[in-house]
Amino acid sequence: MDILRNFKQFIVDTLGLMLQGGKLYYAWVAFLLLLIGVGGFAYANQLNHGLIVTNMRDQVSWGFYIGNFTFLVGVAAASIMLVIPAYIYDWGPIKEVTILGEMLAITALIMCLGFVLVDIGRPDRFWHIMPLVGRLNWPDSLLAWDVIVLNLYLLLNWFVVTYLLFSSYLEKHYKKALVLPLVLLSIPMAVSIHTVTAYLYNGLAARPYWNSAILAPRFLASAFCSGPAVLLILLQVLRKTTKLHITNEAIFKIAELMAYTMGFNLFLTAAEAFKEIYSGTEHMVYFQYLLFGIERNGVHYNTLVPYAWASIITGFIAFLLFLIPRTRTNWITLNLGCVLIYSSVYIEKGMGLIIPGLTPDALGEIFVYRPSFTEIAVAAGIFSLGALVFTVMLKAAVPMMLGEFTISKGRRAVDAPPEAGPIEA
Repeated sequence: MDILRNFKQFIVDTLGLMLQGGKLYYAWVAFLLLLIGVGGFAYANQLNHGLIVTNMRDQVSWGFYIGNFTFLVGVAAASIMLVIPAYIYDWGPIKEVTILGEMLAITALIMCLGFVLVDIGRPDRFWHIMPLVGRLNWPDSLLAWDVIVLNLYLLLNWFVVTYLLFSSYLEKHYKKALVLPLVLLSIPMAVSIHTVTAYLYNGLAARPYWNSAILAPRFLASAFCSGPAVLLILLQVLRKTTKLHITNEAIFKIAELMAYTMGFNLFLTAAEAFKEIYSGTEHMVYFQYLLFGIERNGVHYNTLVPYAWASIITGFIAFLLFLIPRTRTNWITLNLGCVLIYSSVYIEKGMGLIIPGLTPDALGEIFVYRPSFTEIAVAAGIFSLGALVFTVMLKAAVPMMLGEFTISKGRRAVDAPPEAGPIEA
């Protein structure tokens, strides 16, 4: 019973800590709540009028929502870039910040579920794909597999993060026999969430653009670039705004690992391009629409061309910046590379993946898709929700990681005068 009483106190003290902060903290939270409100209002309008308020149509039935979902699944999967060196090779500098990667995975998965929800035309039927509640049609349905692995990975990361923080709160060392197997289990699960997502595309036989055996490896390679790029910037922000000890060595090692995954991602992209261009079959029309544009009835459709080449060029520049030790360990070029690789993968997972797969449609018709204001506003709301979740988790996690917020100090920390800073303890 003591453990239940302590956990209840842990929840109460943590919630109290999350409500404390300085002016910058409150301003940041208020800004995020404002964007969430704008997104909620746009989504209410979508519920009222239907998906017609988006720019998705029969020809392009997946758009901005599913593009963001696919990208964020990769961000969630990228936490294993910290887990492997930390727990497989027992490398101390990264082990100290692994929990931050797991928190980022939780945040990304919550946003993933948000984008799935808003993409459903009848959200009141969402319960049909809920495990133990709806009828998943498992194991025949790939969607059922995706629901299961995403939710299991979310629960796994949530349990590990909560247990580690609760142990710190109790001023006890966590049980390695419990944590290590779960952390190691997260490695194949992280691979599985993006693999199953790739199979959702891969299994659509009527969409030749996605019928590639290397689609899943491409998903994983790009994920292991974009996710750590977000984390590298967050680690630098946390190092300046909190007392967390995050070494240069940890940041530069993550950057080095990213260089390898970037190179592999570029190689797979080039292999796919070679197969399409050299074979020159009728299925090349989708790749041509992406990279060069196509002509129909005297009209040249090239909406995606500048974005596609921007993705390739920025990805290649980022690869060079991370490959060369001098630029990889220079803060300016390191952060520039993070922004470039994030932009490259975001374009690739959105416009570069979904739109060419659906354009031209099965009848050869070309529908030029651009996200509507409703889609952009709803997406902004979901990203703001994710930022809010990550902010409040950091608000509680940082002082616990530093040993400043424990069961003996918790009440005093909650009752203490608020400190300045958006994420300071």
